[in-house]
Parts: sequence; C-alpha cells; structure tokens
Amino acid sequence: MTDNKVIIYTDGASRGNPGMSAVGVMLWDSEGRPIGEISLYLGQATNNQAEYRAVLAGLLAAFTLGKKDVEIRMDSELVAKQLQGEYKIKDLELQNLASAVQKAAERFDLVTYCHVSRSANDRADQLANSALDFYLNDSQDPL
Repeated sequence: MTDNKVIIYTDGASRGNPGMSAVGVMLWDSEGRPIGEISLYLGQATNNQAEYRAVLAGLLAAFTLGKKDVEIRMDSELVAKQLQGEYKIKDLELQNLASAVQKAAERFDLVTYCHVSRSANDRADQLANSALDFYLNDSQDPL
C-alpha cells in the first residue's frame, strides 16, 4: 500500500424502509491505522439510499485528506455489485446516487468497491447507529 491509499468502511442504516437513516464511515491509512470516522444523521431515506450516501461521505473524506487510491468496503452486496457494474440499477433515486458516486470517483486515480461481511464492518455500523440513537433519543429535533 502507498501513502496515498485509504481504506474506507461504509455503512448506511435505516430504521424503517424508508425511515430515519444515517451513515457511518471509518477510514484507515495504508499502515492499518484509523485516521477518521463519520457518524451522520440523514433524515428520511431507504437503507440502500443510506448505503450510497455513506460511500459519498467516504469519498469526500478521502478527497479532503488528499488520498488518490481509495478502497471502499461495505456490507451491502447490492450496492457493491451495482457500483462494480455487476448489477443493474433499476431505482431512479439509486441511479442518481450511483451517478454521484461515479462522478466523485473521477477525482481519484483508483477507486475500488468491495463487499465484506457484516462482522468486518462493525465499526461503520456502530457509527451509523450512533447517529440514529442520538437523533431518536432526543426529545427535540437536534437539527
């Protein structure tokens, strides 16, 4: 791995589908050290929309860090395979989000998408659910 590489674990969570949703993103450097994390409440979205938005958040973070080689790991087989071009995208909103991901990916030398097990993606899942817990456990809208 090079200094320009970042490994990003992403996860989207939705309570209800659609429902209240959030993203979690964990970033690792080329030496396997954590370099950042994102826990962000989105509002109403489907689980797949949240998954795509998590990828977008990860790409934005990689860009901000000046990385050129990005490996996105996610436990959503559907989104990983759609971004790899193996599955067609029938839903219009997911088509729009995939297009936004593809446009963002053009800013990098290399972007790869990998499907991983849920257990390998536990920190990103925790971050997404923490954002939901923060929002849903507050009696007033924090936004």
